[in-house]
Amino acid sequence: MARPLIHAVAVALLFAASVLFSAPPASALTLKPYKDDLFAYPALLSSDGGELYRVFDYRELRDINQRDQVPEKRVRAEYVSLGVRRVQRDLVLKSETGNVRHYAVGRTEGASVIVLYLHGQGGSRRQGVDDFTFGGNFNRIKNLMADNGGLYLAPDLGDFGERGAAQIASLIGHYAQKSPKARIFVACGSMGGQVCWKLAQRKDTGARIDGLLLLGSMWDEGFLSSTAFKRQIPVFFAQGSKDPVFPVGRQEAFFRSILARVPTYPTRFVRFETGTHGTPIRMTDWRETLNWMLSVKR
Repeated sequence: MARPLIHAVAVALLFAASVLFSAPPASALTLKPYKDDLFAYPALLSSDGGELYRVFDYRELRDINQRDQVPEKRVRAEYVSLGVRRVQRDLVLKSETGNVRHYAVGRTEGASVIVLYLHGQGGSRRQGVDDFTFGGNFNRIKNLMADNGGLYLAPDLGDFGERGAAQIASLIGHYAQKSPKARIFVACGSMGGQVCWKLAQRKDTGARIDGLLLLGSMWDEGFLSSTAFKRQIPVFFAQGSKDPVFPVGRQEAFFRSILARVPTYPTRFVRFETGTHGTPIRMTDWRETLNWMLSVKR
């Protein structure tokens, strides 16, 4: 009887956390819709604790082959709006740890919200602004930021260690000064997650960033003693159930370890059943996730 009781208590705690963080404060920024019907999650297979942990039905034939004009290379035209390229610039920030090349899309000053995307191994800043790959999902975040007075940044990573984290910290500090009222969210794909966790553990960025999105990425026990964890910044996990690089079971265990420490911690997990390593970058609903993060009181 012990195991069912433990499971029931866990579900109750997850539900309580879901209720606590589901109601946005009246003054919270809400991102306006952008092609929501096209980018909505597929069918919900199961959930545990409301919206905290959800499993969605992912199918390659539908979510890649039917969505893309050329599978994995060019999404169908209805998924993108290319006018956003008018507010996209390729820039260089000079920092103490070297130049940081990055794309900036939207308002570089006085932004309402700032979102960064950090690429994985073998990637570059260009991945984060490619309008046609990953089902048009990068085009969507670009348009969401541009339409809502926000700023989207896609930098190159010099490496995935301390130097890379220091460069991204400089980039965040630079744009935070230009947009002091902006909430700052960092999304990390694959190995980029290593930099995400380092940012959370730094004193400067740990005290400055307002949320992390781990997309087909890794875990880091060090986060549980970080500045960002103590501030209880929202953390979103998205993982494919057949990810061969970072096993979904390990990421799920880390997600639940956060809730074991703080049952009301603002965190969510989305699992794409049969999805692989790149699935979360293609399938994550940027608007739903960011609106949830923006609704969490700081």
